[in-house]
Amino acid sequence: MTSSPHAGAPAAGDGHETACPYLDTINRPALDFDAPDHACSVTLDASPHIYACLVCGKFFRGRGRQTPAYTHAVEEGHYVFVHLTNGTFWCLPDGYEVPRSEPSLRDIGLALHPKFEPAEVAGLDGNDELARDLFGRRYLPGFVGLNNLSKTDYLNAVVQALAHVRPLRDYFLLAPNFDELGGGAGEAPAGGGGKRRLAGQQQQVRRLAYSEFSPLARSFSLLLRNMWSSHRFKSNVDPHMLVQAVSAASNKRYHVGRQAEAGEFLAWLLHQLHVGTGGSVVRPGKKKKKKKNRSKEGGAEGRATGTAAASRGEGEALKVMNQVGTSGAGSAAKLGEEEEDDDDRAGSDDEATVERKQKNRAALKSLADEMVTAEEETVTETDFLQLTLDIPEKPLFKDKDGGLVIPQEPLVNVLRKFDGVSFSDVLASQQQPAQSKQGDGTVVSRKRRYKLKRLPNYLILHLSRFKKNGYFIEKNPTIVMFPVKNFDLSQYVFPEGGRDSVPSEAEVRDMSVRELKALLTKYGRSDLAENSIEKDELVSHAVDFVTTSLPDLLADKYDLVANITHELPVEVGREGKQRDPLEEGSYRCHVQHRATGQWYEMQDLSVKETMPQLIGVSESYLLIFERKGAA
Repeated sequence: MTSSPHAGAPAAGDGHETACPYLDTINRPALDFDAPDHACSVTLDASPHIYACLVCGKFFRGRGRQTPAYTHAVEEGHYVFVHLTNGTFWCLPDGYEVPRSEPSLRDIGLALHPKFEPAEVAGLDGNDELARDLFGRRYLPGFVGLNNLSKTDYLNAVVQALAHVRPLRDYFLLAPNFDELGGGAGEAPAGGGGKRRLAGQQQQVRRLAYSEFSPLARSFSLLLRNMWSSHRFKSNVDPHMLVQAVSAASNKRYHVGRQAEAGEFLAWLLHQLHVGTGGSVVRPGKKKKKKKNRSKEGGAEGRATGTAAASRGEGEALKVMNQVGTSGAGSAAKLGEEEEDDDDRAGSDDEATVERKQKNRAALKSLADEMVTAEEETVTETDFLQLTLDIPEKPLFKDKDGGLVIPQEPLVNVLRKFDGVSFSDVLASQQQPAQSKQGDGTVVSRKRRYKLKRLPNYLILHLSRFKKNGYFIEKNPTIVMFPVKNFDLSQYVFPEGGRDSVPSEAEVRDMSVRELKALLTKYGRSDLAENSIEKDELVSHAVDFVTTSLPDLLADKYDLVANITHELPVEVGREGKQRDPLEEGSYRCHVQHRATGQWYEMQDLSVKETMPQLIGVSESYLLIFERKGAA
């Protein structure tokens, strides 16, 4: 009679949870759930039914007879496995499920699928306690390093920055709980989809379940939960799954081994997360054209003029109104070119011909001075995620060592593009008439100016440092200085109806319930209105909001949330060292721990403390600001 290898073990059940006597064989230091690919180590199959051996840490497919996991359990004597997708524990080859309520397995479940409750998420910013991994290393949740998978530092820097934008972070940390909530109609989550709110109408939004997210959105949520988890087996995180999802979603536009611009990747990632969680694509803005006739008196008024304004619509997007002007300056220049072909030198023609040409020239000059030019003004409202700022060009001359003299420019000077007065020269395509010899799509020079109509709670500034010419990529190393706290943008905002005033406490107490709810909803605090049952409670919330947060919101003052910089090695840019600055450089991110006020500099696996004075004079590339009072 043969004896079973599981002598004394519980009999194999039909899927019911049973106590397992082999839990003491689990080897936690061998477990690595951040593996590059959750595929079977034998068949390389990436099916949904992959199990991890809790003794050796390898991945195997299936749990039935003649499957790699079953064979591994019989041959190696490793009996405890976990399902990587749903987190269930199994004992093989007997095939019974181990209870999840087993206390000794709770830490493994949290390490595999970190989960947060709303109360935990609300207290993340105030947490200052260090967590400890299996090897005794201490780390601060949310401020952990990310492995660099060969030139993926741009992805790590963007993820570190977005992980500290509170609405985005909270939404993806709580995303797995949506399956338990069952979706349904409710308030639109950040970046979520649903029908747009119409004027005077209520909005019903269906919250997507976590299982309905795109693979990229699920990978991003899992990475953020691992970064903020205090139950990690190791003090750093491997972003393998997110890198693979990004490569697949971008058709290998962003993949391992190729450096990319963090500004372009940030815009692409936010759009993919918006669509992957059920969001819809915003339609382009409307255009309004106006024609004006002006008498040409001098060259200044005959040139192309225009205005532009920028504003923010609902959600995270900003609205920009570009007013582009064109004129008949091209025709005037053409007349001058025709006159230059005439030869009126002495002896070339008779006196009558010379006199006739002089009269024609005088008539054309008089006509050009009195001609009426038509200006076409176009007003456009455009939604966008980030403001792109042009910084001053780098100096032409180099220092005695062959390096560049790096200038410094305040951010307020760079923001003059949106002051509503300064013009920007842009090149745009213009459709030509059918009978024109030049054809369609002629590139013309136009002038634009911009105005910000409204500012969002979170503002992204993209400093355009990289430019591509016909030969290589150039980087502008100009230092843009900016304040870390209380950055005032009120001088760049031009609301259509004028600035709102803060109501007094007496005015708030005299408002009706409908007016109180409208006030809170207008400034993005509809949650206070919905959670208030009695009028006294609603009045108390409204008074507290008006006296504490509303003045900061209307003041248009911002605090820095994250700063992404791009730095080059010292030898790049010297004489005889012409190399691609995008490929040779590296990205790093600065974020602040709100509980202590300490700033951290994170570059891949390196996490170290830094001073805010150094952040304001770094080679900033992306800046994320939070409006004061937005929390």
